[in-house]
Amino acid sequence: MMKKFTVVIISLLTVFNAVASDKEWRTLDPENAILLTLPHGKVVIELAPQFSPNHVKRFKTLAQKGHYDGNKFYRVIDGFVAQGGPEDGSIKDKTISELKIEADFSIDKNWTFTLVQQNDLFAEQTGFKEGFALGKSDKENKAWMLHCPGVIAMARTNAPDTATSHFYITNGQAPRYLDRIMTVFGRVVYGMDHVQAITRTSVIEGDTPVDPKDFTPMVKVQLMSDLPKEQQIRLEIKNTEHPSYAKKLSDRRKRESAFFYKKPPPVLDICQTPVGVRMIK
Repeated sequence: MMKKFTVVIISLLTVFNAVASDKEWRTLDPENAILLTLPHGKVVIELAPQFSPNHVKRFKTLAQKGHYDGNKFYRVIDGFVAQGGPEDGSIKDKTISELKIEADFSIDKNWTFTLVQQNDLFAEQTGFKEGFALGKSDKENKAWMLHCPGVIAMARTNAPDTATSHFYITNGQAPRYLDRIMTVFGRVVYGMDHVQAITRTSVIEGDTPVDPKDFTPMVKVQLMSDLPKEQQIRLEIKNTEHPSYAKKLSDRRKRESAFFYKKPPPVLDICQTPVGVRMIK
């Protein structure tokens, strides 16, 4: 009797997952969303525990302890990153253990994603899985998160396994040369304009240095699910596993609009292929 019951449960789960994958939009899970409140606006970050579980766990734990509240973005370079953390800006935090890097993860022959490009400059293949931009190598049986604009990753010292609590958000061009040597663990899904407005701390040679008192603070960093429901920012994100998304990528590659009277090469830069987001009213 128990065996039949188990089979029924598994069948129901299979049906549920199939139905979920058929939806063009998916709801952002508040358990894996961070609300970063800046003086000038709010930013929502979707975390990726399926790809970087230990770094996500660390970030969520520190956020719930108020570790980041009131600290500043102390290294902000135009077109590169906005990096922040506690105290004096040193990456090393003696009160927090160091994390082993999660630069990539193992996959098997059944692992799939929505393909964007073959033979990308930095990867055999690029594509989306659950809204996140990934690189993939069939030769190595590995996949990894990419440094597209708006991703959040942990800072570290020169040694790979030295991340503690300091993090950065890419605020400009895609620094893909950092792929697989840093741990990306999420991405901004709302409020990227507020990330772009974080005060730059780096100035050109000969200009007046930016006073640390003018660095942008993190007013609050909170797990979305810890907030009362009326204070949560509720979002839906395009389901990159839905067939319509693959069609969108195909259409984008072809550039059939009359605007393109001269056709560009039929290639796609995954970091210039945004995943749609909308507000739930």
